[in-house]
Amino acid sequence: MQFASYPSLRDKVVLVTGGASGIGADIVRAFDGQGARVGFVDILDGDAAALNDACGGRLVYRRCDITDIPALQAAIAEIAAEIGAITVLVNNAANDKREAVDEVSVEDWDTAQAINLRPQFFAAQAVRAGMKAAGGGAIINFSSVAWEFGAPNMTPYVTAKAATIGLTRSLATAFGDDNIRVNAIEPGAVITPRQRKLWFRTEASIAEVVSKQALKQVLLGDEIARTVLFLASADARMITKQTIVVDAGIR
Repeated sequence: MQFASYPSLRDKVVLVTGGASGIGADIVRAFDGQGARVGFVDILDGDAAALNDACGGRLVYRRCDITDIPALQAAIAEIAAEIGAITVLVNNAANDKREAVDEVSVEDWDTAQAINLRPQFFAAQAVRAGMKAAGGGAIINFSSVAWEFGAPNMTPYVTAKAATIGLTRSLATAFGDDNIRVNAIEPGAVITPRQRKLWFRTEASIAEVVSKQALKQVLLGDEIARTVLFLASADARMITKQTIVVDAGIR
């Protein structure tokens, strides 16, 4: 099945965090397929190089640990200097570490927020001026249906993903006068290569998840990327402060 074509995305300057693998890579490929100019940050240099090669060398990559906010701000500035003011930001990077509540340390808690929440705010802050100067833009933050379930074995992650909804609504209000739209996506059980390696190691475990969904198909990153494209496009120009759940009906 092909992606819809969005003429408004051609030549748009897009930044994706955590874009080298998984859902992030699907998003990068989707924007590249629309003719956008795509930059991304990650720490997976090998995956980033392979992705860029697959996209004909058109991508701009900067190695960046997003928990280092000055480094993130610098990477964003470098990408903007190379390919233009960023008018679409996709705050995708995350780490859904599992651990029992009694095993969570202060370091675990702080690390979860430093990966899953804090960079979303500071990346949005960093692109605001450029988006305003360009006449507007779109920011898509990533939450998760895990917070709605109240997943018990990933409390720090769930807390960050719940907070992302509040962050999205606040930024949408704060940035509205600049014609910058801010929305969130809550993915469900997306079966990425990482998920297969860590949490869904057998076909039986994947089938169990699918059985809980209203739609009995494996949810893949392409489906999330389709929603990102829509929210970034002019077709969604009057949509802001919203959350879209893409979970095949698992909630």
